[in-house]
Amino acid sequence: MTDAPLDVATLQRRLAEFAAARNWQPYHTPKNLVAALSVEASELVEIFQWLTPEESARVMADPDTAHRVTDEIADVLAYLLQLCEVLGVDPLAALDAKISRNERRFPL
Repeated sequence: MTDAPLDVATLQRRLAEFAAARNWQPYHTPKNLVAALSVEASELVEIFQWLTPEESARVMADPDTAHRVTDEIADVLAYLLQLCEVLGVDPLAALDAKISRNERRFPL
């Protein structure tokens, strides 16, 4: 971990450096990253799969489960940021534009 402020660009750079140091770039194709993202999202879903709505609202109260949830969220975000990097998508700009479209699509 670093003392640098956390932001998307810094995290994307760390992920790219991590992959480059292990020569993983040939495997980080859009197709492979999307597949990995789907797998990690499914692992997150698995934690919640059979919980009631009330149990799911309390999932972070159990330290072991909270750790699993946090790790899976991190994995999902890591693959999403790597996908954005490979495709040249600014994730914050994409989200901002999508929120704006949704505000027009679903007015008050």
